[in-house]
Order: sequence, then C-alpha cells, then structure tokens
Amino acid sequence: MMKNRVHVEPDFWQYARSFLRVYLPKVRGVSPHTIASYKQSMTCYLNYLETLQGVERQDVSFDDFSRKHVKAYLVWMSEVQQLAAKTCNLRLTALKSFMEYSADEDITLVANYNEVCSVRGIKESKKCILYMTHAAIAALLKAPLTDTKKGRRNRMMFILLYDTAARAQELVNITLRDMHIVQDKTPFITLTGKGNKSRNVPLMEKTVAHLHHYLREFHPDPDTTRDAPLSYSTRDSEPHALSTDALNLLLGQYADRARTVCSDIPDHVHCHLIRKTRAMTLYQQGMPLTVIMNMLGHEDLSTTSNFYAFATTEMIFEAMKKTNPEAAAEPPIWKTEEFKKLMYTLD
Repeated sequence: MMKNRVHVEPDFWQYARSFLRVYLPKVRGVSPHTIASYKQSMTCYLNYLETLQGVERQDVSFDDFSRKHVKAYLVWMSEVQQLAAKTCNLRLTALKSFMEYSADEDITLVANYNEVCSVRGIKESKKCILYMTHAAIAALLKAPLTDTKKGRRNRMMFILLYDTAARAQELVNITLRDMHIVQDKTPFITLTGKGNKSRNVPLMEKTVAHLHHYLREFHPDPDTTRDAPLSYSTRDSEPHALSTDALNLLLGQYADRARTVCSDIPDHVHCHLIRKTRAMTLYQQGMPLTVIMNMLGHEDLSTTSNFYAFATTEMIFEAMKKTNPEAAAEPPIWKTEEFKKLMYTLD
C-alpha cells in the first residue's frame, strides 16, 4: 500500500535564497548588478511587511505575497514614498519573477503566483528618447587630445563605444580575442552582454583604421596577449581592464571639455546615452528595427520598438516639407538655441 505523501509548507527563506544565489546567477546567468537590484526590491517589500503590516521576518510566508498585500505595497510606494512609476514597476517585476520561480519549484504556489501577476503596474508616461545631435557626438569624440597615450586610449574607447552601441560593461569586457579585424571581409567585434550572451557587431571602416593604429601602440605583440583587455590602465606593471565607473567618469570629464565648443552637449553624458544616440542615428538613416535589435543585443523586438519606433521631430518635419512645402517654409522652432536647451537636456 502506498503511503500518502505529506506536503510540507514551502519555506519562503529557502526559496528566496535559492532564487538569488542559484537560479539567477547559475541558471539564468544574469549579471551581479541585476541580482543586486532584485535583492534590493525583495528587501524593500520585506521591510514594508515588517514596518506597515506587522509581519516579523521569521514569520514571513508565501501567504504574504497576496494580491491584497502587493497591491497595497504598490500604492504605498507611489503615494506615500512618492517613487517614480518606473521604480515601482521594477520592484513589482522583481516580486513577480521570484513568485514565478517559486511556482515552478512548487506547484502549490501557482495560486500565489497568479495573484501577484494580477497586480498591474503603474502607468508610466512615455517620454521622447533623449539622444545627442550629430554636432554634439562629433565634438565629444574629438574631445580627448591625442598628444598623450591616455588621450589616444580614451578617444579609441569613445569611438568604439559609439560605433558598436555597446553597453558600458560590454566595452570594458572586450579582449583582444574579441577582435576580428584581420583577414576578415567584414571586420567585426564580439561583445559579451547580459546573461553572458555574445553577439557580433560589424565595424565601420574608419573604426577599423583607428583600431589598427591603437593595437600597434597598446598591443604590439597581440598573439601572446589574446586574453588581455583591449582598453586598460597599468597598475603594478600589469594591464587591468577599466571599470564602468571609470568609463562614465571619463565621459563626463570630456563632455565638460566638449561643451565649451558645442552647446548641444547635454548636462549629463553617460555610456547609455551614447548607445541610444548610435541606435537613433541608424534608425533615422533607415536601418530596420530588427537589425537595430540585434545590434543592441535586445532579446525582444518590443524592447527596441518601445525606445526607437517613433517618428522623430526632424523626420516629421522632412515629411512635411515633401507633402506641403509652404507649411514648412519657416525655420523650425527646434533649431533655435532656446529650444535646443530644452530639447537636449536630461532634466
């Protein structure tokens, strides 16, 4: 006779630790930054349960992940803490991801997962994508002076950052092994992005020429240093890859310098802004969104289209000129200096 199997109540803390320590890093292969973000989101919810719902940490169970609690938490974040809708929705997404994992591990938690999923996020107001003008990106790329070795390194980094539309972490991760610019009909570079996923991005002819000059100076013997970082700083006579913080700091410093010759430079320049600028430039030039999606390393086309699939002001104006030249006879308002300051700001 078969004995009835007694179901043990799933332990929240066991599942939570397994989600953060095993599932996300080893199964999903997500970055440490993403794991830290998920952990923070879950911690914020636990703090809410303890402070406002009176649920002590040792008493937390999956029953506390109900529609009622999660919905109240979302309202509290928005109305009491006055957090941005995007922040609230990101924290909600983390809770849903955790509950999805838990439900996959234990079928008895499917009802809890469905309850959490039934909570809709806060509607976010859509904003036009911020990107740099052609004059601004040209001024930024010319900002590093080439009379010093660091200046030549920094200019090469910025050129590569723009040409490949790489994420900051992807750029600092590039090694010589990732370069494919010799004996290749179509030179390209391999970028390793989120979840340790790689993609190949073709390089412009000018970028390849810059890279050849750079490699002769910074990697004179590339065959013996295939795993060496492409862009590096020297410490203790050894090359070390730059950090993303150092890269963004350099961008900010050179942006301040470039702003003295080009007023179009935004107040806050960072790697992701360069990435969006490159993607928008290609979109304006007629590159299909599916190609841009692959170049950016997006898994879902909707991620790309949410950012870039809209007619920009300049594109609308050009269409107006073709259909109704008289209506577009006056110079466009967005080309005035006053409007540029409003349009190209991150405030």
